[in-house]
Amino acid sequence: MKFIKELLPYIIIVVVVILIRTFIITPVRVSGDSMEKTLSNGYIMLLNKVSSVEREDIVVINKKFAGDDVIIKRIIGLPGETIKCEDDVIYINGKKFKDSHAYGITTDFEEVTLKEDEYFVLGDNRVVSNDSRYLGPVKKEYIEGTTDIIIYPFSKFGKV
Repeated sequence: MKFIKELLPYIIIVVVVILIRTFIITPVRVSGDSMEKTLSNGYIMLLNKVSSVEREDIVVINKKFAGDDVIIKRIIGLPGETIKCEDDVIYINGKKFKDSHAYGITTDFEEVTLKEDEYFVLGDNRVVSNDSRYLGPVKKEYIEGTTDIIIYPFSKFGKV
């Protein structure tokens, strides 16, 4: 009985850590160059699983969407909006969108009207990014959360 009493605090700590990682916050690794200039391959970030999603947030999209690995992209279009790109200019609901994060030319894409549970995502490095231009809109159920805090490399530690 004494052994169990001594072990109990450690069991509680392990359970709390598992619950936090499962439902609130967990580390995620950047894989690939699609977010270059903002994020580099190998960065480790904190994924916030309980935040709301807003335009220009960086989000993590789970494997069920792209079938490969989790992907990290930026939210450009929100539910109910129409979005298109002509001559490297993005239009949201017919108005020019000032995209301050884009690196490289954004290839044209046809107008898309997003459903009430869909988002349009783009990688910051438009030349190499496999995003909503090719994969289509992302349903909310595939978005695991937002990420904006780099924890590794330590020289980049902090908010993006």
